[in-house]
Amino acid sequence: MTRDDGRARLWDLPYPSGGGGRPRREQYSPGAMRDVRMRGFRERTSVEDAVALLERRTTALATESVAVRDAVGRVAAESVRARMPVPHFARAAMDGWAVVGESTFGATTYSPASLRVVGDARPGRPYSGAIRLGEAIAIATGAPVPDGADAVLMAEHGEWVGTDAVRVHSPVPPGKHVGPVGEDVQAGDVVVRKGRVLRPQDAGLLASVGVGAVAVVRRPTVRVLITGDELMPPGSTPEGSRIVDSNGIVLDALSRRDGVVTCTIEYVRDGRLEVESALAGAQEDVVLVSGGSSVGPEDHAPRVLSEIGELAVHGVAMRPSSPAGFGFLGARPVFLLPGNPVSCLCAYEFFAGPTIRALGGLPRAWPHARRSAPLASKIVSELGRVDYVRVKLDGDRVAPVMTSGASILSSTTIADGVVIVGADREGYREGETVTVLLYDPWGAIT
Repeated sequence: MTRDDGRARLWDLPYPSGGGGRPRREQYSPGAMRDVRMRGFRERTSVEDAVALLERRTTALATESVAVRDAVGRVAAESVRARMPVPHFARAAMDGWAVVGESTFGATTYSPASLRVVGDARPGRPYSGAIRLGEAIAIATGAPVPDGADAVLMAEHGEWVGTDAVRVHSPVPPGKHVGPVGEDVQAGDVVVRKGRVLRPQDAGLLASVGVGAVAVVRRPTVRVLITGDELMPPGSTPEGSRIVDSNGIVLDALSRRDGVVTCTIEYVRDGRLEVESALAGAQEDVVLVSGGSSVGPEDHAPRVLSEIGELAVHGVAMRPSSPAGFGFLGARPVFLLPGNPVSCLCAYEFFAGPTIRALGGLPRAWPHARRSAPLASKIVSELGRVDYVRVKLDGDRVAPVMTSGASILSSTTIADGVVIVGADREGYREGETVTVLLYDPWGAIT
């Protein structure tokens, strides 16, 4: 389903949503933002409008050429046609003897035909001559069928007589067990279409038609700015009032899942100048800012972004992650992700993840496996807000996870996945069938 303007509706993506709330459509210009620190949000952008803005403003990155062996998982930037057929010669599909089919007509176990063996053929070592009626050559699977031959007698249907003759026990019609020229690919066939995510077999097929390098969409780079005086890098031992950062680990893994080639993590102190320096110095295709995006006195990132770039959205009608936002440094997107771990994960999945995938030529759609099941208990939401509800699969039913605060990262490890409640719903009743987006990439539940 599409709108009148042709744009796909948000709920056509693999998570439900809807309208509602007070959509805010204006974009901020440098220096024009309202400082929400210690004041709060007067209004929030709908998830639908925020996603639509990102779709308008971000497209695939430039093209680069990579060796076929390095192309798996990349997105083809152009269609590729075969310059030659595969195979480019007729080849044996069985081990046995290449023959003129007519030579075997009438052969039976009780009345076998006898053919003179005049040579042999192996893959890469073809027989150089031609054979005639009453002759044969020993041949291996994949070897070129010699001139004059039009069939291959299977090894099971013949037997050697000495070293220069074969006794034929069953007739073989012309064309039998011969792979013709172009059996796999015809010259001019499209072997890879633009936009395809290349699989191992695609790379193999490209190699088979003589392609050594292929044009693909460049994979994006990401810089993650972890803000907060209280944070320590992974591997540290929590002490006093300081805690170990978990968002950097999660964002690094998520961005790599979505096709990022490099993800650089930088720790930034809670100071306006420090945040400005880190943002201004980031040269990657995408910047993810973890923390410093809400209404606290040290939440400098939104105002800094508005002054050195563009703050397009700040405050979204969703739970968790309502303080999330994003903007641009030139054409490069910058995502303001809340510091609470679940909020950070949620905002990434809705806004940063689809954008990163699109930059690399991948679909914006969420990459989660899905499962539908009835609810064991109701889910309560409110109109105008999208809810990201952690759930657990309990047999053939879905149960909301009871411990669900935005700072409780363990709730996402207890959960098997999430149910997204669209802004046009007040929740789901007990027994209603819902779609679960599974955290496990293979959809397995253990």
